[in-house]
Amino acid sequence: MGYVIATANMKGGVGKTTLTVNLATCLAKNHNKRVLVLDLDSQISATLSLMSPLEFAKRRKLSRTFRYLIDQIINPQPNPKLGIYDIIQSDVCKLPNLDILPGDIDLYDEFVISEMLHQQAITLGEQDFETIWNRFERVLVGKILEPVRQEYDFILLDCAPGYNLLTRSALACSDFYILPAKPEPLSIVGIQLLERRIAKLKDSHEHEAKINIKMLGIVFSMLSSNILNGRYYKQVMHRVVEDFGAERICKTQIPVDVNVAKAVDSFMPVVLTSPNSAGSKAFIQLTQELLQSL
Repeated sequence: MGYVIATANMKGGVGKTTLTVNLATCLAKNHNKRVLVLDLDSQISATLSLMSPLEFAKRRKLSRTFRYLIDQIINPQPNPKLGIYDIIQSDVCKLPNLDILPGDIDLYDEFVISEMLHQQAITLGEQDFETIWNRFERVLVGKILEPVRQEYDFILLDCAPGYNLLTRSALACSDFYILPAKPEPLSIVGIQLLERRIAKLKDSHEHEAKINIKMLGIVFSMLSSNILNGRYYKQVMHRVVEDFGAERICKTQIPVDVNVAKAVDSFMPVVLTSPNSAGSKAFIQLTQELLQSL
C-alpha cells in the first residue's frame, strides 16, 4: 500500500494545486511511481491542470467525476452504474503512470449530508450528532479510495482552501500532509490555523481509530530574488522556524516563474511544458527531497 498525501493550507493562493500536479508528474515521470491525483476543490484547478475544459465537460456530462462517488456514499444505490475505476482518468498528459480522479464544480450538498446523518442518528438511537458527523467525515474519502489504494505508490489529495468536510476527511485518511505557503503573514497564519485544526481533528476522533497523519514539510513558493534578499522575508522565515522548527521547512523553494502560469493554458504541469525552466527544476528537486524524507 502506497502513501496518501494531502496538500493543504487554510489560505488560498499559496501554490497548493501547482505543487500537487507537478509533484505528481515528477513522481510518475522521473521516478516511475504509480500516482493518482484526487481533486477535492470545487474550483477544479488540479483537474484543469491535467485535462482540457472540453474533456472535463464531457466527463461531467457522463457523471464521471468525484461527485458521483460522493453521491454513492450519501445515497447508495444497489447496482451503481459506475465505480471508481470508471471515473479515474488514466494516463493523463500521456504519462502511463499518472492518473486523476477529476473533481467537480458541485461536489456535495452539506444540507443533504446533514439530513442523512440526522436520520442515521435517529435510526441508531444516538443522541450525539457530533459523533455521527465525525464518524462520517473520517471514512468518506478513505472509503471512496479503498478499492484502489493498493494500486498506487502515491495518492495526492489536492484540498480546497479553508477547512470543509472534504478537507477534514482527506486529512483523516492521509499518511502525511504538505503545507504550501508564501513568505507572508497571512500565509503563516494559514499554517498555524491548519496545525491547530489537525490537532483538534485528532482529538475529536480519539475514541475512533487513531488518526496518524504527520507533516511531511512546509514548502515556500512564489519567491523572487527581491523577496529572498529582503529583510521582511528573513523576519517571516525566522518566525516560521521558531514556530515549527527548521527541520519541517523544505530546503527546496519554488521561485516565481512565468512558465508556471503559462503551463495552465496548456492544461499540463510546467515540468512537462517547460522542463528546463527554473520552476520545473525546483519541482524536480523538491520531489527528490520529499522522497528522501519519506
